[in-house]
Amino acid sequence: MDDGLLEFKERETLFVEVVLPLSLSKNYMYRVPFELNEHIAVGKRVVVQFGKNKIYTALVKSISQTAPEHYQAKYIIDVVDEHPIITQNQLQLWDWMTGYYLCNEGDVMSAALPTGLKLASETIIVRKDDAPVEEVLTDKETILINALNNHKRLTIDDVSALLGQKTVYPIINSLLEKDLIYIAEEVVEKYRPLLKSFVSLNSFYQEEENLKQLFEILERAPKQLNALLSYIKLYRQMNLIPKHQLLEDSGCGQAAFKTLVDKGIFKVDKLPVSRLKENDDDFVLNFELSEAQHKALTQVETEFEQKDVVLLHGITASGKTQIYIKLIEKAIEKGGQVLFLLPEIALTTQIVQRIQRYFGDAIGVYHSKFNNNERVEIWNKVLNGKYRVVLGARSAVFLPFKELKLIVVDEEHESSFKQQEPSPRYQARDVAVYLAHLHQAKAVLGSATPSLESYYNAVNHKYGLVTVNERFGGVELPLHEVVSISEETKKKKMVSYFSAKLIDGIADTIAQKEQVILFQNRRGYATILICATCGFAPKCVNCDVSLTYHKTSGKLHCHYCGYHQSSINVCPACGSVHIEQKGFGTERVEEELSLVFPDAKIARLDVDSTRTKNGLQQIISDFQEKKTDILIGTQMVAKGLDFDNVTLIGVINADTLFNYPDFRAFERSYQLLAQVAGRAGRRNKQGKVIIQAYDDSHRIIKQVIENKYLEMYNEELAERKMFHYPPFTRLIFINIKHKDQDLLNVAAQRFASTLRAQLGKRVLGPEQPIVARVRNYYIKQVIIKSDKDTSIQKVKSILKDTILQFQSEKDYRSVNIQVDVDPY
Repeated sequence: MDDGLLEFKERETLFVEVVLPLSLSKNYMYRVPFELNEHIAVGKRVVVQFGKNKIYTALVKSISQTAPEHYQAKYIIDVVDEHPIITQNQLQLWDWMTGYYLCNEGDVMSAALPTGLKLASETIIVRKDDAPVEEVLTDKETILINALNNHKRLTIDDVSALLGQKTVYPIINSLLEKDLIYIAEEVVEKYRPLLKSFVSLNSFYQEEENLKQLFEILERAPKQLNALLSYIKLYRQMNLIPKHQLLEDSGCGQAAFKTLVDKGIFKVDKLPVSRLKENDDDFVLNFELSEAQHKALTQVETEFEQKDVVLLHGITASGKTQIYIKLIEKAIEKGGQVLFLLPEIALTTQIVQRIQRYFGDAIGVYHSKFNNNERVEIWNKVLNGKYRVVLGARSAVFLPFKELKLIVVDEEHESSFKQQEPSPRYQARDVAVYLAHLHQAKAVLGSATPSLESYYNAVNHKYGLVTVNERFGGVELPLHEVVSISEETKKKKMVSYFSAKLIDGIADTIAQKEQVILFQNRRGYATILICATCGFAPKCVNCDVSLTYHKTSGKLHCHYCGYHQSSINVCPACGSVHIEQKGFGTERVEEELSLVFPDAKIARLDVDSTRTKNGLQQIISDFQEKKTDILIGTQMVAKGLDFDNVTLIGVINADTLFNYPDFRAFERSYQLLAQVAGRAGRRNKQGKVIIQAYDDSHRIIKQVIENKYLEMYNEELAERKMFHYPPFTRLIFINIKHKDQDLLNVAAQRFASTLRAQLGKRVLGPEQPIVARVRNYYIKQVIIKSDKDTSIQKVKSILKDTILQFQSEKDYRSVNIQVDVDPY
């Protein structure tokens, strides 16, 4: 009876719904071969053929016995994993993101999985064994055939490198026609464990008598004897002895070591090791909370009894991180995992150093600067529960947590939590809140300057609210001084971009062996080059923007597409040599400041100076170790960095923040200025902030100086209500793109009209955005502004159907439509 049931189960015809790493509007169904029935499971990767001859690894989303109605299901080729690599909660999160952000599930899969877990299909060229020999070949064909004789198989990339050209398909086709090669599609596993050599002693010599005889034999070979003695010494300390350490400790040299291996005394095994740094510090919490912190911690825990999400509004340097650490400790005590989200990779450097002291090697770090192999290792350690705490940038929300109990979103107001490109265009803070809901976990959103949406949710009791109004250690908030650039210019007190007060402040600070941070929200050297005679300004060939001059490269760069060209000394339009530099960025500030303070050590923190994996870490650690006197940076310096020796902050030009065509401009200006100012005087001494501006009486500057967040919040909220902006409405931006401007204009008008017929006045546009062409694609924007009384699900459903209907029309299939839900 049992055998019969088992046989019946083995003969069940199973079908699997899979998620392919492609932007498809529907998931595909495949049939499972009988022999793979017992190996198939939700969350495992399977090898499938999609299209004519492309092979992909897809993720199993569901298993059923129902065949697809409209097509015959192909068989899956193989199952990749022994155990599922993603959890049921992750699949639910992907489902929610697909519906909420109007993207395809394949887009979410591509964003979620590390590249090392997305196996690639590579075209493999193989030499035929029975190929005719008499064929006449060209020189390049001969080179390729000779290479295949030696290597048996080559990829397309190998052939390109071998022949030194990109267009290799004609040569390959020619060899195919001559029946000398064949093409195979082979799935290649991208993840490779890191292998290291470890030494062990032959089991024969592990017996005492035999070991004594070995010592007698090796007396005449002192280097080999040293290696043996070092091995015995190391063996008392560790089970696995790395080869490099044995060579280093014994000084025996490679030749003597090889002799020992050849004699069969030592055995060398290559074993997989972790690429990630381990931390052996003890799990100790050695700090006391202040009274205000302890009160805040108690309030957070009380709020958690009623609410799943709590907003922690603590002024800069109020010690929010220590409150997080106490909450993390309690979550770990309950056997849970914790996700700690930070807006910038820059922050992980400092926060990790601080938190690793308390949580040792139970903490992992996850962000885009890790290579593929490191990301796979972190993924597996989270899946296996080895990491109890994970610190990461926005992509860490996709990790495979099983026991998630707490999510901390630090600096929750930061715009870098929002993914702009590519799809899914998600807001990591909002995804984290939903992720906590899926795991029945708690979430803490922390900020000194919360986003209006989060504060609105807290005031309206959707979230809990806890406020900390005093700095840790009783340190006072910094003194603020506003300097009018126009007044200083009239009085001829400006030296380059620096007022006399700022220069005096920098000089005093450096004289007292303290440090300075200067903020300028533009990178590069000159914002624009312009001909003084005819007004010509060099523009990007791919985008409708002016090029920015970078002195370090000596080139003009586009900050949208990466295009760069040589700088100009002569105007190409009129031939004039009067080329002027207008505007200035961090590079220019650095150069000008080095002329004013030639003996000061100056560093720059922006996207250009932190491109390498450890570049950013080096700049921050040098500043932390007081090797740098002045740090000049873009908004990267505003994001939660904590330096105990910084007593002066200088804002070079505050006006660039206010004059931006965006309904969030004033909110973001307040946040940025308050956060930058908060870097000053974080320990024992009161800091100072000097803000330079043309509009020195601007209300946002006053609110920052007087620390009046609530006043800014109420004024902004009143304006948002009057003009129907979030949090009173929901925004969806639809960007319509095409390389043909005329076709785009017609398509955008048609799309907006179709949408307006169903949604009426909620549809605005089409209009040109600020930058109307990027990477040779012209852009038109349609905006849906939906009030709170309208069902957003219904609006999204109408939008999705409209896009599908629009793109099914022959004339508009080539038009690219990008949807951005909650574009902030």
